[in-house]
Amino acid sequence: MTILTPDFQILDSSLDQLQARKSQWPNVPIPARIRIIQQLIQGITAVAEDWANTSCQLKGIDPHGNLAGEEWTTGPAAILIQLQQLIVTLQAEGQPQPPQWRTGPQGQDIAQVLPANWQEKFIWFGYRAEVWLEPGKPRTQGKIYRQPPGPGGVALVLGAGNISSIAPLDVLYKLFAENQVVILKMNPLNAALGPYLERAWRALIEAGYLAIVYGGAEVGDYLCQHPSVESVHITGSQATHDLIVWGKTKAEQTENKQNQTPRLQKTITSELGNITPVVLIPGQWSASELEFQARQVVSLLTHNASFNCVGAQVLVISQAWPQKQEFLSRIQQILAQTPQRKAYYPGAKERYHHFLSHYPQAKVITSPSNGLTPDEAIPWTLIPNIPDQAGEFFLEQEVFCGILGIVALNAADTPTFLQLMVDCLNQRVQGTLGCNLIIDPRTETEYQPEFDQAISELDYGTITINLWAAVAFSLGVTPWGAFPKHDLEAAGSGLGFVHNTFLFDYPQKSVIHAPFMIVPTPAWFVDHRNLLALSKALVHYYANPNLGTILPLIWAGLWG
Repeated sequence: MTILTPDFQILDSSLDQLQARKSQWPNVPIPARIRIIQQLIQGITAVAEDWANTSCQLKGIDPHGNLAGEEWTTGPAAILIQLQQLIVTLQAEGQPQPPQWRTGPQGQDIAQVLPANWQEKFIWFGYRAEVWLEPGKPRTQGKIYRQPPGPGGVALVLGAGNISSIAPLDVLYKLFAENQVVILKMNPLNAALGPYLERAWRALIEAGYLAIVYGGAEVGDYLCQHPSVESVHITGSQATHDLIVWGKTKAEQTENKQNQTPRLQKTITSELGNITPVVLIPGQWSASELEFQARQVVSLLTHNASFNCVGAQVLVISQAWPQKQEFLSRIQQILAQTPQRKAYYPGAKERYHHFLSHYPQAKVITSPSNGLTPDEAIPWTLIPNIPDQAGEFFLEQEVFCGILGIVALNAADTPTFLQLMVDCLNQRVQGTLGCNLIIDPRTETEYQPEFDQAISELDYGTITINLWAAVAFSLGVTPWGAFPKHDLEAAGSGLGFVHNTFLFDYPQKSVIHAPFMIVPTPAWFVDHRNLLALSKALVHYYANPNLGTILPLIWAGLWG
């Protein structure tokens, strides 16, 4: 069902249908759920090319160019990965067994979730992903599958506009992890993708378990307050969260918070962004290592024109690192070779100039315009000498455009740097969604106890070592969400987790390790030479995982 205008009668009708089906969905047996997922896989596969091409057009990307691979990987591929994982989860009756368990520094249980089979060992060679549970909590999984079916519920998912798989993956979590039927409101930025999702997931829509609707803030507000909607999930900003939960004006929000009378009297979960740090633990790096990690940092900044909730914003580095200046020079050189991207996300220009007004030391990088006018693009920009102090503007406001700030910590040695880094990230850099740590194996071995302690102390939902935190978003087996220390009044980076295909009841954070020098070139690198072919091979593999589809995937990856 497509809604092009705020037709509230049609919204009501959609919700009436969902209400009529909400108690039926929890009683759908596992074999029937698996058959539904198989239909969803077939549907996404059938629309993948149109989906990716349309997403490229929305973002000013040539659908036939290498950069189009971004929209294949962050769209159809990410959805197919998690659909395949949900089949495995359901075959295990909602409680797939992790390959390995161990005990963490605070006594909590830690589950290794990747690699779990020989295919993952090939695709994710040298990677290891773990899920840390909350200390003192049991290893329980799949609550809805180990208990009698409940009454169900109707969930509203307010879709994100930057990454096309976010909203569909949120829908899957509500359905298969929480037993709620869903009304999805597409974000106006990528509403053109809605018809593809309607075609792909016709099995859910025709059965009355999913409705897809369209519109702006007026429709979103109407649905949030609608009596048929019992829970809400949002991907956005903390400001949008507070607008929904606490009131339409700052005065109303303040009053409602003081009186503990939220405007939204429903369960709300959320992913609200992050001021994402990239931390370089000082070591002695070779020229090739310096070049590789500079390429990685640039890629974390420039992917999707920097409109990512875990796009790099703050580079944390040691002031005493002898290679600091050489590394920063390499970043600047690579940025100068990286073509500009269309600034498609609303408000980007205003945010960019607002940040520059605070930091006159900003270095604007001249790079290829890619045929864009100055009004269409935002130049890559570095801001050195960001103070590591409480209340620093850059450390408290999400950029969400192509600016990278540099914070240099005054540490005489590596153990001191690690201590200062944890304090900086936990106390002064706002956000707990994800952080990226880069450390060479020699330094890690030398300071293993101190490094392990730092990982244990960092308050982030995702911590990655030598790779991008956004990989956790795509893996599916790793829960995606903020570190669980926020509340409704101070939502921070959000409340609750999604993805989490192992269905852990009490996840605290994910920790993912990768080799210091990843071979072949990772798919998120901006200079990947074969990204479009690789991303299409990824879609074909997860549409039908077998030896005949994994070999082309590996071959495409080798040419990166």
